[in-house]
Amino acid sequence: MKFPDNVFLLMIPHPDSQEISIKCAVITVSDTRTPETDNSGQLIQQLLLDANHQISFYTVVRDEPSEIQELLSYCDYQFELEAIIFNGGTGIAPRDTTYDVISNWLTKILPGFGEIFRYLSYQEIGSRAIASRAVAGVKNQKLIFSLPGSSNAVKLAMNQLILPELNHLVKQVQGKK
Repeated sequence: MKFPDNVFLLMIPHPDSQEISIKCAVITVSDTRTPETDNSGQLIQQLLLDANHQISFYTVVRDEPSEIQELLSYCDYQFELEAIIFNGGTGIAPRDTTYDVISNWLTKILPGFGEIFRYLSYQEIGSRAIASRAVAGVKNQKLIFSLPGSSNAVKLAMNQLILPELNHLVKQVQGKK
């Protein structure tokens, strides 16, 4: 069917046949936050729980490459996790090393995640969105997301990208329909 040039189609993803409860880890990367002051980590956990997912592990880790790498290895072998969501350390400041560690850890990168996140961020904060190094991908049948540490960025990523696609992506990674 041919549509007129001035018609825009709204793309709606196909529905998942069954919603599942995903086992998730939430990790905040920060040199200053504690579990008590970690508003973004708390927000991620609450949004996951509201969507009927499980929080299997939560922690705050310093923005030190060796500590982030150690935590990735720990999560990879100690838990039956299906998704790991990091927040913090995705900027370009000298102490922001999360992106570097995670992007090197991943075996498959989902470039669309970072691209769409920056596009949506641009609509909210303008050209400062170029400094975000949000990334997502897969390693050992686990989805890994790395978000900026601001609560607004977390809310944007969770509500517009992660939660709508989490079930579908986990099923894809696990080879399920």
